[in-house]
Amino acid sequence: MTLESMDFMAFAETYLADEKGEDASKVFNPATGDVIARFPIATNSDVDAAVQRASAAFKTWGSTSPAERAAVLLKIADAVEQKTDEFARIESLNVGLPIGDVRDFVVPTVVDVLRFFAGAARISTAPAVDEYDNESTSWVRREPLGVVGLITPWNYPLLMAAWKIAPALAAGNTILLKPATVTPLSTLKLVEIANNFVPEGVLNLILGSGSAGTAMAKHPGIRKIAFTGATSTGKFVAATAAETVKKVGLELGGKAPVLVFADSPIRQTARDLVTFGYSGAGQDCTAACRIIVEESVYEEFVEAYSEEVSKLVLGDPSDPATTLGPVISEKQLKSVLGFIERARDAGNTIKTGGRQADRPGWFIEPTVITDVKQTDEIVQSEVFGPVVSIQSAKSDDEMLQLANDVNYGLSASVWTTNLARTLRFSKELRFGTVWVNQHTPNVSEMPFGGYGESGYGRELSLHGLDEYSQLKHVMVKPGLDL
Repeated sequence: MTLESMDFMAFAETYLADEKGEDASKVFNPATGDVIARFPIATNSDVDAAVQRASAAFKTWGSTSPAERAAVLLKIADAVEQKTDEFARIESLNVGLPIGDVRDFVVPTVVDVLRFFAGAARISTAPAVDEYDNESTSWVRREPLGVVGLITPWNYPLLMAAWKIAPALAAGNTILLKPATVTPLSTLKLVEIANNFVPEGVLNLILGSGSAGTAMAKHPGIRKIAFTGATSTGKFVAATAAETVKKVGLELGGKAPVLVFADSPIRQTARDLVTFGYSGAGQDCTAACRIIVEESVYEEFVEAYSEEVSKLVLGDPSDPATTLGPVISEKQLKSVLGFIERARDAGNTIKTGGRQADRPGWFIEPTVITDVKQTDEIVQSEVFGPVVSIQSAKSDDEMLQLANDVNYGLSASVWTTNLARTLRFSKELRFGTVWVNQHTPNVSEMPFGGYGESGYGRELSLHGLDEYSQLKHVMVKPGLDL
């Protein structure tokens, strides 16, 4: 189904009451397992109708000035900011994120991204106009692509929607936006707000399953697909989009190495890394989930880390005291528990946790796994749950070798007070983002994206704006009655 504007609660209640809809997609509260909404699933004809509508709207929106697009984005940002508490309730209910995290981090970041791209719309990254061959004058035009398809994940649906909508609108494109089937609620609200300010047909919402995403990737009227999600799905999206030679941006999985050196303040580092490892119940492609500790402080770190993990408060995401919520679904619960069981069978030590919590909903105890080898599944594969592995290394060279020895290349962090080591590792780590003495923060001004099987293309920053643009070189030789 495609939607342009709606009364959010009335829409949700309508489909919650439709208990017999066989084609309806169920939306759950992961903290209870209860169904909280049902939505019809978009068909290929729905996708085609949305493309036609977006193509018609592009004829006008694509010709608006950067100042006009910036003004619209600023209005959307202000409106989102005014609805902070409502977004916090919706995201916490549907995704299971602690309500304080949504209110204090997610929504302010969404607002900042919208405001950044409002400014970026008015800035050119093109080379200066000049006579590069001494005869002709050259300049570069940055032009919108046309209709773009945005496919967002279930772990941070509001934030990821903003990361894609903001640069796409700033560059002058029109949009088909498909949120994940299980977490559409905050995106519904965001689109409802945005459509108060963008012209009709500019922003079109697709509520659908994977088949709707496939239809978007195949459609010749869509000139770019921006996808965030699993690496396996991203490969399929890229292959499908190649049939119509459309531009593709992929932000895929991660297995972030966290390198803790002996000169780091161990207790404080452990405290910080627990926050970064279990935020969002570990369902974050940048999660600090693979810790590699210098051997001389390994035992000290493991004990300090395990003690800090025991302080996490697992509970109702709507409770401000909660620091660890549920995983998103029963399917994800079974997947994560499967990783833990296979780690146990492989001889790894379950230092803490390792079980489903004894309460309603899809909660897993925060889990720490030690005595792991580099070739173990728990080190090599993305778990996407509240599970962190800890291993040791004897030297800087071994730390670097272990860190780079995975297929993913999204993010990494280094914890040290040594400047020479900082400079070396920031250069030699093969990851799109390297943090030093911190983990997971991003800023709108800097690019975000991965190496290897973590995808390609960049989000945020002026580079992110260029991802939604095409460049045209104009070269003029004077002398013909110009």
